[in-house]
Amino acid sequence: MTTDHDTTAGLGALLIRAATRFPEHGVRYGSGDRPLDFRLQTYPELLKESLRLLARLRRSAVGKDRIVALLLERPEDFLPALWACLLGGITVCPLVPLRDDPQRWAAQLGHVNTLLDEPLLVTDVRTREELPAVQDLSVVTLEDLAPADSDTGTDTDADMGMIPLTPASPDDVALLVLTSGSTSASKAVRLTHGNLLASMAAKAGTQSLTSDDITLNWISYDHVAALLEAHLLPLSVGAVQLQTSPETVLAAPMRFLELIDAHRVTMTFTPNFLLGQLNKIVDSLPAAPSLDLSCMRHIVSGGEANPVATGLGFLDRLAPYGLRREALWPAFGMTETCAGSIYNREFPEADRGAEFAAVGRPVDGLRIRIAAEDTSTPLREGETGEVQLTGPMVTGGYWNDKEATEAAFTADGWFRTGDLGLLDGGRLTLVGRSKDSVIVNGVNYYSHDLESVLDGLEGIEKSYVAAFPTRPKGSDTEQLAVAFAAAPEVAGDEPALHRLLIAVRNSVVLHWGFRPALLLPLPKDAIPKTSLGKIPRALMRRRLESGDYAEQLESVQALVTRQLGGYVAPEGAREEALAELYGELFETDPATISATASFFDLGGTSLDILRLKSLIARRFPGTEPSVLAILTSPSVRALAARIEADRSDTPAPYDPIVPLQTSGDGTPLFCVHPGVGEVLVFVNLAKYFVHERPFYALRARGFNPREKPFASFDEMARAYVDAIRSRQPHGPYAIAGYSFGAAVAFEVAKLLEADGERVDFLGSFNLPPHIKYRMDELDFVETAVNLAMFLDLVSGEQAKKLPAELRPLDRREQLGRLIDIAPPERLAELDLDLERFTAWAELADGLTDLGRSYVPSGDVARMSVFYAVPLRGSKQDWLDNELKRWTDFTREAPRFLDVPGEHYTLMGARHVAAFQSILRAELARSLSAPSDIS
Repeated sequence: MTTDHDTTAGLGALLIRAATRFPEHGVRYGSGDRPLDFRLQTYPELLKESLRLLARLRRSAVGKDRIVALLLERPEDFLPALWACLLGGITVCPLVPLRDDPQRWAAQLGHVNTLLDEPLLVTDVRTREELPAVQDLSVVTLEDLAPADSDTGTDTDADMGMIPLTPASPDDVALLVLTSGSTSASKAVRLTHGNLLASMAAKAGTQSLTSDDITLNWISYDHVAALLEAHLLPLSVGAVQLQTSPETVLAAPMRFLELIDAHRVTMTFTPNFLLGQLNKIVDSLPAAPSLDLSCMRHIVSGGEANPVATGLGFLDRLAPYGLRREALWPAFGMTETCAGSIYNREFPEADRGAEFAAVGRPVDGLRIRIAAEDTSTPLREGETGEVQLTGPMVTGGYWNDKEATEAAFTADGWFRTGDLGLLDGGRLTLVGRSKDSVIVNGVNYYSHDLESVLDGLEGIEKSYVAAFPTRPKGSDTEQLAVAFAAAPEVAGDEPALHRLLIAVRNSVVLHWGFRPALLLPLPKDAIPKTSLGKIPRALMRRRLESGDYAEQLESVQALVTRQLGGYVAPEGAREEALAELYGELFETDPATISATASFFDLGGTSLDILRLKSLIARRFPGTEPSVLAILTSPSVRALAARIEADRSDTPAPYDPIVPLQTSGDGTPLFCVHPGVGEVLVFVNLAKYFVHERPFYALRARGFNPREKPFASFDEMARAYVDAIRSRQPHGPYAIAGYSFGAAVAFEVAKLLEADGERVDFLGSFNLPPHIKYRMDELDFVETAVNLAMFLDLVSGEQAKKLPAELRPLDRREQLGRLIDIAPPERLAELDLDLERFTAWAELADGLTDLGRSYVPSGDVARMSVFYAVPLRGSKQDWLDNELKRWTDFTREAPRFLDVPGEHYTLMGARHVAAFQSILRAELARSLSAPSDIS
């Protein structure tokens, strides 16, 4: 192996040169536990580790003809694997896990496996155990590729420089980067060695980057800017680079500034939304922080439009800490242009008076033209048209997608960005997009992807849904607006329309992970369509932003206020402060937050609970309500009272009832917890019952301090009967139970009938009557692992293997291991540590123990059994041989309803919309049918 990069074609030469010329420089890996600390891996050490991995890949028969997909979250794992491939001439595709939605993750991996011609997926052991099953997916772990202790040959080869590298020509594909949007329809952008080398040279020249610089990255590597702007670029000049995880900054945005100061960072990249967050945080700080930002030469800000006011505000607020006036560079780039390729180095002076900053001038080698849309006809300077680009850093197209490649280029070979803009003195300003997408916090989301989901919702007129962006004046990022036509029977029924608004909002949150800013129900004739039946989203955006829909939006707001029970003003300083926090969280005027409106009715999600906890802790030092406190006290008024009670250290009396939804005149539905004792699983389901019927969940005893768990199955059932009758003294009743809870619900129904009451609906969510055999299988380890899986701390694949691994350990070590391998962000979301998880596992084990002695007896009038894919065996066997045994315990033949999903996912993000529709229809049938069974 030679250190002369001219004899080794391709990107691998960059690392070899950095290792040779700058042996003391390298990558600083930030610590998750101590974010300001770091571990340095020098470029020679990175090269050596990469060569070891390359040797192992070759022993696994991976060559230039096999693509490698990297599913590695830790920078210290990802970067050596990346360079192993680049040094060996192997094409790489970066991926990120989608742990929150296993079905969506499986769809993504299946699509990637097909699109990339069955690549080799390289991941780590923990992620390998979490992977959903995907047919014909080849997987290997880093641990599999690591040299064995006795394998000293690889080390020797690396030291001696004897591992042969594979030359790469400029036209060889180095990276395949997936586009945003639907995970099952992403395109893979081809970036060649030539593209990337040309881009790095041009970027370095524009940014005057040298080996004296120190850069910072906190973005995940599926984002092209993180991979190129924040890693490949500094490496190409031999600069020192700090790499840390997204959670480090997203969980505490001020850490971005602290890292700059602590490491004397000179260059970094961030989307604009972080600048807006920092502006708000700096304004709210009780005292000036100790920061020195004089080291920072420039911050590249791209991924979304940059409002001038946000950028100026950022510079003004941080000027006292040494940040230079010209330090912020708005920029433009795409995956297809090797990330940043146009920079505004004249901000802010050249952009005064504008709403949005220009994106600037192109790097050397990149040419811009503005053309009439869908043509190659150039327009004059100052005219608005489609931004088209050409140059050596522009992709040649998409992998295995000839149609998309042809559509992306003009007849004369210019790349069509899909953005609308104009040139003024050679500076590019973007004014909109011809592509139908929404950019939120720097991420592209495609309208058609969401519209296909919403089009299937009950109550929406088919093909009358439009998802499009809007940006209120002063906003730091685009927001999502959703317009739709409601079916006539829904549009004329205010509670039904409100229920549909909630269903649309929930579907957006579950599919894209954030709330829509505006929901706009319109008559069909108010939604424009072209002669081809397409909705012109750009026209709807113009109408919205010009005020054409102001009356409809006011009507929607008034409807929501009425349906939430009207406006009740907060009372006292604590309620007023909480209303302000709710307003900040939901990005709305605090004056519109009613003291009695539920956090969830206002649009809160489980992810928002963590943000609210943080906001409360900042506003009320020493106070941080638990997830359960927000769940059970979701309004401003109730939460204020809960905070006061917690401060007095007076334990609240045990009440099994958790009111997840309280509106509606229908018979309330009472749902009994599964075997873990908790009711979080019902949160998303309950939202669909707004204005139809109250939805109450029953939670086990033993979660709160000094609460004793139930001593017997009978005690538990009788306690739940008393709690139910305290809310609804007489029948007819509607009761259901999920998993273990179905057996409890059956006993509750028997007790109510024995008291002379009617139970018109009794639902079993995927549980047969005989549970003893299953409970006998569950020792403490199995119960703890099931709890961890139920809470998304481990995957289904992990849950199959962990019990055998954990049994040799003592109980504390077993639970500690489960906490250690759990995703930190999920632990934070659930407010879980080892102590709390231990208490929960012991409670769940106690419930399991009660089930070991449970033998069903007697009967009830009727039952509806909702069946999904079981934990093991086929769905048909589960139905025929287990669930149909309920026939022995009902006086009327049970009804069996097939629902999508598996036992643990039937109420999850992917299936809850279908499940609620089936459940609500069965409830309506049961509660309206004559009751003549005695």
